[in-house]
Amino acid sequence: MSGKPVLHYANTRGRMESVRWLLAAAGVEFEERFLETKEDLQKLRADGSLLFQQVPMVEIDGMKLVQTRAILNYIAGKYNLYGKDLKERALIDMYVEGMADLYDIIMNHDFKPANEKEKDLANIMDKATNRYLPVFEKVLKDHGHDFLVGNKLSKADVSLLENILWLEELKPDALAKFPLLQSFKARMSNMPNIKKFLQPGSAKKPLIQEKDIPNVMAIFH
Repeated sequence: MSGKPVLHYANTRGRMESVRWLLAAAGVEFEERFLETKEDLQKLRADGSLLFQQVPMVEIDGMKLVQTRAILNYIAGKYNLYGKDLKERALIDMYVEGMADLYDIIMNHDFKPANEKEKDLANIMDKATNRYLPVFEKVLKDHGHDFLVGNKLSKADVSLLENILWLEELKPDALAKFPLLQSFKARMSNMPNIKKFLQPGSAKKPLIQEKDIPNVMAIFH
């Protein structure tokens, strides 16, 4: 084994995308082994690799880690993206957990039936612009630094950037009323490791195409 983390998931965003983001932000190279069929997932289950019978699964430091938040916490701790003390870690966790519901509804949008997508997008944007984005606009204003916690990149910043870029893919003017978040996006997107991840050809996954949805559904259901 090369020593690089190995990511096991389908070749799509889903719950692994945040892991890809965090490793990339930390400047860590990783390998991916894509599940292409339901049988690939069943094989991982059968050989005991999946503690709770589900992916994402990341092989790192001799472990086979499952559960997305546990994976993210380990990576953040290992690569110094988790604050300098317990208070900062609590804030980081609070901000990331606060975004979790938004992340889930954004992630599930493409899998909604065609006749529900317009209503679903309206719901996403309502929650984003009235509940979530105002919180982070205020955090940035009150904190007065470039980052959400302390004055150093953390997994909270990476998570926020991932969420707002995904929102903008669905609605390009999502940040129109949030100038500090616009500035935050520009700063974070120009950090060398993140800028590299945002370039074509990186491990960052595109929005899922309609034609690929049945195959992804077949793997996981």
